[in-house]
Amino acid sequence: MSPSIWQLLIVLAIVLVLFGAKRLRNLGTDLGGAVKGFKQSMREADEDEPKDESKEDQSSESGRLGSKDDTSGDHRFEGERESEDAASRK
Repeated sequence: MSPSIWQLLIVLAIVLVLFGAKRLRNLGTDLGGAVKGFKQSMREADEDEPKDESKEDQSSESGRLGSKDDTSGDHRFEGERESEDAASRK
């Protein structure tokens, strides 16, 4: 029970009479601009996500034991290590 072509043309004619061609053209332009802006913002959001994931991967790697910044389980401050190393050398 879809509308026939004649029914659609009658509805279109009524809409043109009620709103006018200029108003419908402005409405179409505004709607097209809104859709274009929405697509652009969705594209920007998709581009931002992979960058965030790579930052998360780097932060999780630096938190693991045995990474480059790890001092083999030695959790003392740098000054404490230096003073104890100097004391042990004497």
